Amino acid sequence: MPAALVATMQWNAAANAGFTTGKPWLPLAPDYREVNVAAQRDAPGSMLRLYRELIALRRSEPALAVGRFDAIKTEGDVLAYIRRASREERHFLVALNLGHQPQSLRANLSGTLAISTHRDRAGERIEGTIALRPDEGVIVRLAA
Repeated sequence: MPAALVATMQWNAAANAGFTTGKPWLPLAPDYREVNVAAQRDAPGSMLRLYRELIALRRSEPALAVGRFDAIKTEGDVLAYIRRASREERHFLVALNLGHQPQSLRANLSGTLAISTHRDRAGERIEGTIALRPDEGVIVRLAA
């Protein structure tokens, strides 16, 4: 079923995905019993958890909410930029591998990886070169 035709919020695995006790006017996604808010709420690798962590980081760091955007020259399928609010605040590097092949970003920066879309690199130390796996995005808390 095309995604454009599925528009009900999938809250849980109950009838009609917990969206309504009536008949929904749009069809349910066939995977609503597995892909729903209740199933993802406590799952460590879920998209819901990733979004919650990203939102929490953005709310706690002015550089990510209202900071300046400085693009970094990259090659290949990599998009990278630095976010900074002021000289006193922490700065962050955001690096996105938009391709399906591993990439690396060489930058004269160091810091600690705050979040990876693959969810397994938090706390990793970054020095100069960042290895990005296929379709991976990272946020690096830069050293002062």
